Amino acid sequence: MESQRGYRVAIVGAGPRGTSVLERLVANHRDRGETGRLHIHLIDPYPPGPGHVWRAGQSRLFLMNTPSLFPTVVPAGELDAAPVAGMPFEAWRFAVVAGSISDVPPEDADEARSLSAADFPSRALYGRYLAWTFARLNEAAGNHVVVHVHEAEATHLHRIDGTSRLVLANGTTVDADAVVLALGHLPAALNPEQQNLQDEAARYGLHYLPPNVPADLDFNRIPAGRTMLVRGMGLNFFDVMIQLTQGRGGTFMPASNTEPMRYVPSGKEPKLVAGSRRGTPYRAKARLQSYLPAGVELRYFTPSAARLFADAGVQPGFDHDLWPLLQRDVLWTYYSTLARVEPGSINGHPREFLAGLQELLGQKTVPGSPTLRNRIRGYLDEQVEPGRLLDVEALARPFAGRKFASAQEYQQAMVAYLEADAAGSALGEDDPLKMAIGALNAGRSLLKEIVADGGLTDESWLAELRGWFEPLVEGLASGPPAQRIEQLAALARAGIVEFVGPDPQFEVDPGTEQFRATSPWVGGAAYSATYLMEAMMPTNRVGQNRSALLRHLMEAGLVRPKLMLGAEDAPVPTSGLDVTRPPYRPIGVNGRPVENLYVLGLQLSSVQWGTSIAAEAGAPARQGGRTLKDADDIARAILDAAAPAGAGRVKAGAAAGPA
Repeated sequence: MESQRGYRVAIVGAGPRGTSVLERLVANHRDRGETGRLHIHLIDPYPPGPGHVWRAGQSRLFLMNTPSLFPTVVPAGELDAAPVAGMPFEAWRFAVVAGSISDVPPEDADEARSLSAADFPSRALYGRYLAWTFARLNEAAGNHVVVHVHEAEATHLHRIDGTSRLVLANGTTVDADAVVLALGHLPAALNPEQQNLQDEAARYGLHYLPPNVPADLDFNRIPAGRTMLVRGMGLNFFDVMIQLTQGRGGTFMPASNTEPMRYVPSGKEPKLVAGSRRGTPYRAKARLQSYLPAGVELRYFTPSAARLFADAGVQPGFDHDLWPLLQRDVLWTYYSTLARVEPGSINGHPREFLAGLQELLGQKTVPGSPTLRNRIRGYLDEQVEPGRLLDVEALARPFAGRKFASAQEYQQAMVAYLEADAAGSALGEDDPLKMAIGALNAGRSLLKEIVADGGLTDESWLAELRGWFEPLVEGLASGPPAQRIEQLAALARAGIVEFVGPDPQFEVDPGTEQFRATSPWVGGAAYSATYLMEAMMPTNRVGQNRSALLRHLMEAGLVRPKLMLGAEDAPVPTSGLDVTRPPYRPIGVNGRPVENLYVLGLQLSSVQWGTSIAAEAGAPARQGGRTLKDADDIARAILDAAAPAGAGRVKAGAAAGPA
């Protein structure tokens, strides 16, 4: 590492992933005993730590969809270099409550005191944690690491004799020996349907609100008393819902022994009409004292079972090899819970039923064997009451094939569905379905490790994992806290929210010159409005991005989208960049890795699955802590490249970064 000028690292994107790279650079630099100067440039128009999505000034009504005990940007022990500053979010929250961390605003301290480890914090509070973490890292950097913050967007990157020159939107430049792209959520082009709606809205003077980060939306643009169509019922929908109701002065009255939760309008609300392909919102998370149910134990989909494929030199398929193993765990979790809490739903003695099921699930056959699958199905049909049988795949479409005679009939069915979902969440580990979803969620973490970096065939990745399983597990395991489902049911009962129905069609009706929403499954129902909002984030596909920097990198041939071979070996562009194995250098259009350029986060979605999930506190580095391991791999590779330029290491035997 050069002792005079120093080695220069630019991290583009100063949100959670960029913060983790900063932490790993400082920690590894100290762990190796480096004496050369390291200059780290953080480049982001938003504050370092929170970045864009988690900035502290946003509405406190926007909640995380993980409990306090889950997230972190600092590793805990598994990596070689120990953290130099920072802690998991829950430890930080506890320290704020205890008074040992006092440099937080009073409103953040009040929220921290109101939470338990199992509660869901606001995104604003998590942003405060990230800002605090950055400040502590900056203080802990020491004399040999200098952190520079550039509050501007990077728009261009030029390669000059093996180094990089970044051009910022404010006209300044930053020269760097290594660059890390930790870009996070990027603006994206609309898909053809969205673009048509936007064009038609402009033609008729309508109001079309495209996908966006919720904190960026100007909710004041939406007038009270008007109808607004909302497409999408995932996590962004709940932000829209709560901001336009409670955020406008409405009040949720808690449930009593005789009445469910009730909503008292302020009179400032619009009327929301929501639709999504499945017709229902994401399912609520169960009320637990842990992230995963304590009673969930994966028996069949285990690391040792998954390693058998690699040990045999086999690249597995998801449907044939991996899903049958995980499905066994889901079935066992569901029916063992059912036998415990509802023994009357089992034909015969629950203990004998479970023994027979365990014998079938434990048979050593090809995982996807149709014969075994049929035997398991036949056994369950004989032993379990029909209304209590579990069809996991069908959970993705709760009303599939069901026709509704009227909008009123569908609203009633939706309210009953929401009430049942909230009731199941309240039961926690005593609800069979929530426990089955917990098993799915537990398997998701291991699945991330197995399929990373080419661990799944291309066709299976595209058509199976991303094609049907990802929408299923996101709708079941990535949902909001239960209070949001209870609130949605209350809003529906109050007539503030209505539902279009499954497979909705959104269009502009030239006759009325308004947006129109209908569902083929709900007879006689049509909704018209002059406002339509897309309740979703901009799509995470590098080929559709509108980031000035990423577009420039693609035009310059420094990065390219990854292609996979789909059906009949046809090349299919994926959502992420083409990269090497860790430490994830991008592959240029010439087919060669770009040296001293690294990628971390959402743009790795072509080689990793579940890139949007935060690092889990205390999780294994290759599973729930994968983002932190990736940051560590990148930091070590950067320091390895820097070391020959000057000062050597004081600490002998320091681990080398992967090639």
